[in-house]
Amino acid sequence: MKLVIIAGPPSAGKTSLTKQIIKTFQPSLKIAYLKIDVVKAFEDIELHKEFNILTKKIYSGDLCPDHAEVMVMGDAIEWAENNAADLFIVESAGLCLRCSPYLNQGLGVIVLSSIAGIHAPEKMGSMVSLADVAVVTKIDLVSQAEREVLIQKIKEVHPNIVLLETNALQGTSLNRLYDLIGNSPPINKDTLLLKGNPPLGTCTICVGKKEVGWKYHFGIVKKLDGLAAEYLYRGE
Repeated sequence: MKLVIIAGPPSAGKTSLTKQIIKTFQPSLKIAYLKIDVVKAFEDIELHKEFNILTKKIYSGDLCPDHAEVMVMGDAIEWAENNAADLFIVESAGLCLRCSPYLNQGLGVIVLSSIAGIHAPEKMGSMVSLADVAVVTKIDLVSQAEREVLIQKIKEVHPNIVLLETNALQGTSLNRLYDLIGNSPPINKDTLLLKGNPPLGTCTICVGKKEVGWKYHFGIVKKLDGLAAEYLYRGE
């Protein structure tokens, strides 16, 4: 079974891209789809109604979507395999810019909207730097100069990424993505690993402590005058 993980900020065009992938591969492959979101999602209903594919969704709730994905991916892959899926598409809400949903197998796709601003790739950390493919959407809504600057910013974050520009509603210029998916090897669920390193750890904020100010907290904490990568460890 092939695996494609699609991530990106809200309204970037992830579901529109997913539809184009399904349209291309549904005649030859049986497709399963998982949507990971925080509170509410309707994409699974929409895709099942339009394409009659296998769909499922999970709400991360108090977890970030990428954390939830790691927790449920084993069961999700087993579900897709038990239903004889040839291609498993996972769409993550992608709200946690410190984490990355991609695995060491399959294809990781970051979807970026042209109208998100030229500095967006630099703000997304590992969601961009660990992806295999970047799909830039809504290219008809910005000037050529803005598009070129955005592309350059993506390359600065990840020089080796495969870059595609598209209007996902029409599915233009996506043939290379289809080739990459078609040529990707099947995954081995026994050797799946998270791609990249997770965040540093859990602190008292994560477990529900409400007091404001680093003096009241333990674990990995941060002071206002600290450097970008400078953290203070307090407590056992």
